[in-house]
Amino acid sequence: MRYDLTLEIGYDYGAPAPSARCVLRVAPRRIAGEQRVEAERLRVTPEPGEIAYRTDFFGNSVTEMGFTDPLQVVTVRLSARIERLARPPQLDLTPRLDRLAAEIGTRRALGPESPDHFVSASPRIGYEPSIAAFAHALIGPQMTALGAVQTIGQALHTHMTFDAEATDVDTEPGHAFAEGRGVCQDFSHVMIAGLRAVGVPAGYVSGFLRTEPPAGQPRLAGADAMHAWVRAWCGAETGWIDYDPTNHMMVGTDHIVVAVGRDYSDVAPVKGAVRSAGVQASHHSVDLVPLGE
Repeated sequence: MRYDLTLEIGYDYGAPAPSARCVLRVAPRRIAGEQRVEAERLRVTPEPGEIAYRTDFFGNSVTEMGFTDPLQVVTVRLSARIERLARPPQLDLTPRLDRLAAEIGTRRALGPESPDHFVSASPRIGYEPSIAAFAHALIGPQMTALGAVQTIGQALHTHMTFDAEATDVDTEPGHAFAEGRGVCQDFSHVMIAGLRAVGVPAGYVSGFLRTEPPAGQPRLAGADAMHAWVRAWCGAETGWIDYDPTNHMMVGTDHIVVAVGRDYSDVAPVKGAVRSAGVQASHHSVDLVPLGE
């Protein structure tokens, strides 16, 4: 499936800020055999005084920007053409949970794909007793790693309700789980906490999801939004698999990958520091359009 992607993020600081610095992680990833980026363009208005491009530890594209002139309104606009390839169907060749730790122990490399970075607490996800108890009640040692991912994901989808007003970007996983409500970030953080509690290495993926309009209705420009889901390491034979707990589905050609990390703190689309006064406003819109539509 090929897509044209447009992302726009904007901020109005209310009063001119004397300076600002920020880091962007918004560009789609290049993934051999899964996702190909045919074209990509990032425009920032006003033009930053300093700009640099790099790749972080996990292989995500990073843009660093500094504004040295007074700044009141800034807009980031990304345009890209992407091809998302389907993974071939796979048999469940993942190890049983009681053998997964031994497989993790055989991995000697500590590069970005190593499961060792995803088995314990990370900046936004610690040990949550209620989530751990929920996950342990669902699985047994004879269950496979893939079976655990799907079982916990399905149960979480039943337990939680999508509610865009229930949480914010700083909500802790334990609170979202206790309330049973949240957005894709909350679903993903809770599922990661549950998987790690039962010994499955798990991380966070940010990206975009193709959405379908109601029957007979045209797509609305800007109606899409950035999305999040979970990646889990299911043994040496299978490696990493992606699961979308918000929609209770394995990730496929409707999902475009932007960044991967241990939790949201590693993949936030915009991070930075600005000194200003007054009320700040922001906007965020996404168009992910399949070619031919």
